[in-house]
Amino acid sequence: MILVRQSPDSIITSQRRHVYDKKQSNPTSISLTSMLENAYGKIPYNMTNDYMFRAVLQSNNKVLRGLICSLLHLKETEVYSVEITNPVILGEAVHDKEIRLDISLKLNNKSVINLEMQIANKLNWTNRSLLYLSRSFDNLHHGQDYLDIHSAIHIGFLDYTLFPEHPEFYATYKMSNMKNHHIYSDNFVLSVVDLTCIDLATEEDRLYHINDWARLFKATTWEEVKKMAQQNEYLQEASRSIFQFNTDEQMRKLCRDRVEYYQDLRNYERYIKQQDSVIAKLTVEKDAAIAKLTAEKDATIAELTAERDAAIAALQSQIQSLTDQLQNSPANREPAEK
Repeated sequence: MILVRQSPDSIITSQRRHVYDKKQSNPTSISLTSMLENAYGKIPYNMTNDYMFRAVLQSNNKVLRGLICSLLHLKETEVYSVEITNPVILGEAVHDKEIRLDISLKLNNKSVINLEMQIANKLNWTNRSLLYLSRSFDNLHHGQDYLDIHSAIHIGFLDYTLFPEHPEFYATYKMSNMKNHHIYSDNFVLSVVDLTCIDLATEEDRLYHINDWARLFKATTWEEVKKMAQQNEYLQEASRSIFQFNTDEQMRKLCRDRVEYYQDLRNYERYIKQQDSVIAKLTVEKDAAIAKLTAEKDATIAELTAERDAAIAALQSQIQSLTDQLQNSPANREPAEK
């Protein structure tokens, strides 16, 4: 539910069809701006929700262009074409809970870029991002020359720190020589925006408003959204889109489905950890019981072995004693010479 101030005495919920109708064109910027300016309180779903992330960037090319310009440090005039190559039908139910909502796009018909929002740390991001990047880089068609291959860039927005020992807001990785750090190629690039480390943004990050985009994605109230909207026209446009989709009941349901999916995932992971803990405890108890039984067995064997050895030694002593007695008996003595 979105609360909108219309007058000092009235508060309405903006679920009405004049705000967003999938069958009609988008509402005018003026009406959206006016309603956004009067919105207050908590945002139902921000752009850390991967469905909202997909909806805003797919539906508004201006927002997508502005984000790409910031991330790649490009001027607006340098971006003449941004084409999403894996569009989805917004508003339709997502039957596959594990559907990929990352965005693949072509920039100026050259670079292949993959954008992804990830809030759950599945501990597989490094390999996963490399796999996605490799797939994007494999864009050469039959008969084309290797020089025709397009550069590939994978940019992940993570709501956790990928490398806790090396926290960084906006990190970019390229293949380079381990000795002299010479870049092998600029055509294979991985970038990570850590939404939990916005305060670590560099002067360059702030110059290109990457920190402002991150704050908009993380905003939890409309007051925060409106503050970010004042930074530039792209952030303002993104703010209107976030508001627009939050006013649509079906879009909110789809976003809620994603939240529930991740909650189920976390609950399952928590259950697995609990089971692992129980198994680990039982394993320790089992190992301790086995160790105890083994020790008792070894002690018993040692005790019996000692008793056996003592009995054998006693018998050997008795035998030796009897042998000595027999050898020294008168019957076994040689007769004396006459």
